[in-house]
Amino acid sequence: MSKIAAAFQKQHKCFIPFITAGDPDLETTRRLILAMANAGADIIELGIPFSDPVAEGEVIQAANIRALAAGTTTDKIFAMLAEVRRETNVPLVFLTYVNPIFTYGTEKFMAACQSTGVDGIIVPDVPYEEKAELAGLCRQYGVDLIPLVAPTSDERIKMIAKEAQGYVYIVSSLGVTGVRQNITTDIAAIVRKIREVTDVPAAVGFGIATPQQAREMAEISDGAIVGSAVVQIIGEHGKNCLEPVTDYVKQMATAVHGVE
Repeated sequence: MSKIAAAFQKQHKCFIPFITAGDPDLETTRRLILAMANAGADIIELGIPFSDPVAEGEVIQAANIRALAAGTTTDKIFAMLAEVRRETNVPLVFLTYVNPIFTYGTEKFMAACQSTGVDGIIVPDVPYEEKAELAGLCRQYGVDLIPLVAPTSDERIKMIAKEAQGYVYIVSSLGVTGVRQNITTDIAAIVRKIREVTDVPAAVGFGIATPQQAREMAEISDGAIVGSAVVQIIGEHGKNCLEPVTDYVKQMATAVHGVE
């Protein structure tokens, strides 16, 4: 059983925060991973900074710029994660784009994921029809290839979910990442379609910012994924973000874990 599967089995409902690696620097990222794991994060998603993050809104775009300006590279991220793995076993998932993987070398990238304990990857710009370019090497190196399904996926939802690994990332709203006041998509209907073809957990992301929203999403799925709201705190506080991020993660994790 993968660490991701074990996390969902243990916790039932998982809280999954996202941060951009290297924002504001890699030492802060290292400390944040450890702090969030201690604060109740069940799985942590890490963005690899990229110059053209097409799925991201302004908040995470700005984090990418800050991380790149700080000299963050994929090699440096892997080196940082090797240190992290000496202190925590929390499941880690990369959210990245296909260009950084290809540029690094796909097999070299997957081998580095395996050796540094990265448990899964999410690649928003690789559609289901083209996932074979990554899927074989993911299997070879024990890295879960986590799919995204969107409200517009419609009949493709079952096709995508049927071969899912780790968890299915349900995109709650159309457009790019960012905090939203209301999530109006019928998430429950998407979850029902997923359940028809797989028992792999399904977690909801895009737009979730408050404990109430996180609780509502956990009630109809297997967990809540929160990115922009966490990254916004980091953007506001810089290297002094550890305490406010920890407090926020505790609140969100408590809300998700309180769902039966």
